[in-house]
Formats: sequence, C-alpha cells, structure tokens
Amino acid sequence: MVKKEISELKRLYTPSSCSITRICGCYVDGEKNKKTQLKEAFLSLPEEDMFKYFEILRKTLSGTLGKNLINLDFPLDTEKEGGTQEFLLNLRNSRLQDDELLEAFYDRIIEAYEYTGNYLILLIHDAYDIPGRTSDGLNMDDASDEVYHYILCSICPVDLSKPGLSYNEIENTFQNRTRDWVVGMPELGFLFPAFNDRSTDIHSTLYYSKNANDLHDAFIEQLLGCPLPLAADFQKETFQTIIEETLGDACNYDTVKTIHENLSEMLEEHKDAPEPLILDKYQVKSLLENSGVEQEQMEAFDKHFDETAGEKAAIFASNIINSRAFEVKTPDVILKINPDRTDLVETRQIDGRQCLVIAIDGGIEVNGIIVKENINTDTISEIIDHDTN
Repeated sequence: MVKKEISELKRLYTPSSCSITRICGCYVDGEKNKKTQLKEAFLSLPEEDMFKYFEILRKTLSGTLGKNLINLDFPLDTEKEGGTQEFLLNLRNSRLQDDELLEAFYDRIIEAYEYTGNYLILLIHDAYDIPGRTSDGLNMDDASDEVYHYILCSICPVDLSKPGLSYNEIENTFQNRTRDWVVGMPELGFLFPAFNDRSTDIHSTLYYSKNANDLHDAFIEQLLGCPLPLAADFQKETFQTIIEETLGDACNYDTVKTIHENLSEMLEEHKDAPEPLILDKYQVKSLLENSGVEQEQMEAFDKHFDETAGEKAAIFASNIINSRAFEVKTPDVILKINPDRTDLVETRQIDGRQCLVIAIDGGIEVNGIIVKENINTDTISEIIDHDTN
C-alpha cells in the first residue's frame, strides 16, 4: 500500500463517511486473562464513543511507510488450510459474527503478544464501496464496481490515569481525583486484506507498530506468519556495516560524503512518488559504484551484503539517511553541517595528524558570541584534531 491508499481509508473514519459494520473487543489484564468483551453494531454507538474509536483507528494507519507501517506478504503455505492467512480470511468473511472465530483470534493475540500490563484488543469489520475515479483523480460515487471488505485490528494499552486534584463542581471543592483505567493509542495493529491499487489483496497485509525500532518480531511471526522485516534502526546499522566492510581501508571521508550526497539526490528525485524509495542489493551496489568506490572493493560487495542484510533484503532509503543533516563525529567533537555546504569541510594531514578543516564562510560564533579572531589563513576557521592512533 502507498500513502494515497492509506489516506483514502483514514478518511472513512468520520460519521459522514463511516461504513464500519461491526466492532468487537477483548480487554486483557496483565496476567493474560480476558476480563470482558464487547460486540456492537458500530453505527449504534453513541457519537461520542464513535469519535474515540475513530481516533484509535486512524492512529493504527498512521506513521511512516517502512518505519511504523510495513507492507507484508503472506507466504504460500500460510494460505493453506490451517495457515495464518487462511484463518484471517475466514475471520474477515465472517464479518465478526462468528463467536468461535473471535475467541480463537483473541487467544492467538494473547499468546503472541508480550506486554506487561493491561490492554484492549479492538477489531472492526468495514465494507467500503470503492468509488470509481476519473483520469484526473476525481471520485465517481455512482461508478463503484467493488466493495472492499476488511478487518482492522488495534492493540491498545490500558493504564490507570495519573493521580491528582480535581474540581468537584457540585460541592465546589477541590479533592483527590478518582483514578480510572484509560485506553491509550495503539501499540500494534494490522489491516487485512491490504488495499493495494485501490483493490482487495488477500495475499498481503499492512502492519503497524508505534515503535519503529521494535516491531515485535515474535508477534508478526506467530499471528501473521509473514517474513520478518528489518526494523528501521537495524536497516540503518546494516547499511553502515555494508559500507564499512565493503570499502575497508578505502572508507574515507570524501567517499562517505559522496555516498550521502548521491543518496540525498535519489530521495529528492523520488519525493513525489507514491511509494517510498526502497533499495535492494543491486541498487545499493549501483549507488556505491556511482559514488566512486573502486572495483577492487566492489568485488566483495555481494558477500558482505548477503551476510549482513540477506540476499533479498529491502532497505528503505529514508531509514538510512537524513537528507537534512550531515554529521561528523570524533570521540570528543560532533559537527553538524548544512548538507548543502559539505564542501566547507575537508580532511588534511597537519603535523602528522589527521585533521578536519572547516573553511570560514560568514564569521564564527562561540556560545552565541560573535568572535573576531585574527586568522592568518584565507579559509581555515577551525582545525579539529582526530588522532588516527
């Protein structure tokens, strides 16, 4: 799924556009006991409650693709009888009317989800009559030829409200506030089937994790049965390791700077595309070659990539680079440089030591104070020692 398809579904979560048929839920305590359940026709809920649920549903479809929102494909064996995809498909087809399937679904989540505390499992069924679209992207409400039936699951923490004072309007006094259990925004969730190309795709699902660096791998593996994606921070570490191992002794400042610049350019060219920029092994290889990495270093690239990331790994470019920042770090100094002015910094051997040299361009401030040092070179404003030993 891409941003536009996700946004289209999120726009459904308003009273005027809502087509949700049913909402179900199970409240689980810290000991993994089912405390209570709910089963309701969604449109029969009080409007105030509907708005609270809408907020949770929209949050389950929020975040950055490739970080918080992950497109997952089901392996073929999960679609056979007894497989995870087949179970979810049966649950979707039941429109949440089968109590036995619901109980089995709750049991699967309770078994797979590791969480120290109370939480609420929310599940909706929706029947979205997909409007046709003109060539310029306008909806044609009377030209629908498909109804998208899907379920959306949200797993929300339930915590005690904070202690404090409250105002009692009846008694006109301040008193200790009564603490109660409050449902928070979702930690995890998923949409099934996926809404790919504005149509039903039963072979895929969209997975949500509030923490992009902790996708809850065991949960994905047990409940969905899909191949585990690389977490955002691990993608960045993996890319850095591939660069360091491939370049070896040739991993110098200028080469790394060029890789950063080329990758930033790729992201800029791709910014209006509906899908995020994803790099496979061959695209990373091309990036390094275009950045001036010698063929001698590239001979071992395939081996380093396969061992570090996996032959078929996909890396989201936005996870491995911040195109709006360029940072240079030594054990004692951190430089944050405007990415458009990396030309102001260079490495140089001075008195037998490896140094970073920064050219003056517009004066110097020290702790917010403009200083007027009398520097006896034309371009050097600061030399930061970096002992190569």
